[in-house]
Amino acid sequence: MAERPPSRLLVVEDEANLGSTLTERLTREGYSVAWARSLRQARQELVTGRFQLAILDVGLPDGSGFTLAGEIRSRSPGTAMIFLTALGDPEQRVQGLELGAEDYVVKPFHFQELVLRVENALRRHRHWEEVPGRIEVGRALIDFAGLKATVDGRTTAIGAREAALLRFLVARQGTVVSRDEILDEIWSCGEYPTPRTVDNFIVKLRRLIESDPEHPSILRTAWGTGYLLQLPGTSE
Repeated sequence: MAERPPSRLLVVEDEANLGSTLTERLTREGYSVAWARSLRQARQELVTGRFQLAILDVGLPDGSGFTLAGEIRSRSPGTAMIFLTALGDPEQRVQGLELGAEDYVVKPFHFQELVLRVENALRRHRHWEEVPGRIEVGRALIDFAGLKATVDGRTTAIGAREAALLRFLVARQGTVVSRDEILDEIWSCGEYPTPRTVDNFIVKLRRLIESDPEHPSILRTAWGTGYLLQLPGTSE
């Protein structure tokens, strides 16, 4: 079996010491890394290359990492994103997550912690490759790239976390997945969700995709274990 090529990472960081250190150490970890020091350079990299993950500094000399994140989501929705920032502002964290970021790391940070977050984000990224960008799930037409769902002709926004969870379940459709597995795949190591968090998100998804959320036929509970998503027309 041919070896999978190394994942390509884009590091967008204007601080020279941090940018060069991240590039060197991530390369040693086996990744293929491109380093951009500005919004302009990052845009040039995105035109010429395809990346599985982007590590974005929020404060750049010629703009905001949030602006770049929006462009990445439009241009390449399957690219995972992690924000780096010297600010611990909760509102900025929420803004980043709403843009579809996988994670948010406050400087200074331990390098191995960042590596773990990168590995988790890349694992989730594989679900983008396994599932179409637009797919009908139950009564909803899901647009994962646009973070929206159309039901009965009406289009509504869906959260990045809901989209990630649904895409994971579709990728694993026909297989029972445990709550712990969902937590490991969808939530980062810096967050502290519980199995109840998973249940609450499942309730939201059922309201979106099921004709009768109280008696689900597509996203079912596997009692004592987790959940099973079964698309119509597929064998169990």
